[in-house]
This record gives sequence, structure tokens and C-alpha cells, in this order.
Amino acid sequence: MIKYIFQKIRLISNYRKEPYFLFYNVLGFYPDKIAYYQLAVRHKSVSISTDEGHLLSNERLEFLGDAVLGSVVTDILYHKYTDQREGFLTNTRSKIVKRDALNLLALNIGLDKLVRVTKYVNKNTNNNIYGNALEALVGAIYLDFGYKKCKLFIENCIAKKYIDLEKVAEDEVNFKSKLIEWCQKYHFPLEFVLINDTLINANKHKFQIRVLMNQKEICEGVGSSKKESQQNAANLALQMIESQADFIQNILLKVEEPTIEIIEEATEEIAPEGISPDTELN
Repeated sequence: MIKYIFQKIRLISNYRKEPYFLFYNVLGFYPDKIAYYQLAVRHKSVSISTDEGHLLSNERLEFLGDAVLGSVVTDILYHKYTDQREGFLTNTRSKIVKRDALNLLALNIGLDKLVRVTKYVNKNTNNNIYGNALEALVGAIYLDFGYKKCKLFIENCIAKKYIDLEKVAEDEVNFKSKLIEWCQKYHFPLEFVLINDTLINANKHKFQIRVLMNQKEICEGVGSSKKESQQNAANLALQMIESQADFIQNILLKVEEPTIEIIEEATEEIAPEGISPDTELN
């Protein structure tokens, strides 16, 4: 209790000091150990040397903050989308913490104004500097106050103000629309064909959907509704498009029509013994 009182007194005495006030504008609270935050905005181009000869920049804090930020975003998504599967949660998290998204968030909270970088680095073309600094800032908060404070900062100062989770989620789950757009771009006919509907119990169905593209079977998806099974099938098709370099070429290959020779051989096999395939039967 006494330690807490001394900390509060020290913080109050620092409120009017410029570094604390500048970080307060970004964080919404005053730092305790200001050195963490000052290091968080120090780019490697302006590293400082310790007495032991080690160069200090925000890279180590960035490494720590990356892990903490991923954990907090995972926590938020897990409790918000209680019915969604792992794939949805993973993909949504990836969209939130990807580099260009973090760069934009850093600009939104005004962190770019505090980043220290040499004049020889073009901040306009190297804008990952800001996203990296944001991760380092999260690392600084974690070292200064712990995980709970990090979570509150990310939820209240970032997620609620600058991240539209519903839009991110909508873009993520709408695989069918993405696949339709892709097929329209390359002028490929696309069909979602219901091939099975199994009644698991009195109230639950299992639907199986097949994706046909240019009249070719591509993949199948299952789900508890037609919509879910279509989304799963479309998602799998999109993954195939991204991972298979020759996907378009394979789709363009025509389905081979049976030749005359194949038809004649098949007819001979099914013709009754002693009767020529060319014999007319009355």
C-alpha cells in the first residue's frame, strides 16, 4: 500500500513534465517508467549505445509487443465470436495485426509524432516504422503495467475507436462473394451444387456443397446450413486458387468428350453375344 502511494505521488509530480504529457495524449494514461516508452519510439537508425557497447532501439520491445498484441486480439475475438471456428478467428486476427493495418492504427492514435528516426530514413516509404513502434509501445505498457493494462489500452484506445470488427468479420466470412468476383473477372461459370443433405438429429442438418467452375468439380464443403457449407466450399476454392500456380490453366482445359473409338468399345462390351453392335434390333 505504501509503495502504491509513493508511485502515485511520483506520477503526479511527473504529470507536468513534457515526455509524460506527450505519451498521455497517445495512451490516455500517464506512464510510470517513462524509459520504456521512450525506447519504444526509438527507431534502430537512432540507436543509443550502452556502457557495454550494446545498441538499444525499439526492436526488442517490438518483439515483445507483437506477442502481447496477438494475445490480446485473440482474447477479444474469442469472447466476441463464440460460435465461430478456429479458421475464422485466425484469419480475422491476421487482418487486424497485419503490418499495413498497424501502420494505420499508429497514425490514428498520433504515435507517428513521437517516433524518433534519422532524417536519412524516408518515413513516407518506410511506413512500417509506425506499425513497429505501435507493437513496441504495447511491449512498453506490458513491462510497465502488465497484461491487463495492455488489454484495456488495446480495447478502449484502439479497437473501439479505430477497428470495425463487424466489417472485418464480414469481409472475412464472405468467401462466396470473393469467389464469385474472381470467377467474373476470368469469365468462369460458377455453380454451388447441393449434393447431400443429412439429417443428423431432429433439429440439425449436415449439408454438403460442391463447387463447379467452368463445369469442373473443384472442391466440396460441409456445414450445418446451406450458407455455411457454401462459405466453407468457397473458402477452400480460394485457398486452392492462391496455392496452385496452374489453377487457371487447369480450369481452362476442356472436359474431354468421349471419342468414336471409346464409344464403339463400350458398345461392344455391352452388346449381347453373337449380335454385332451395328445390328438393328426390331
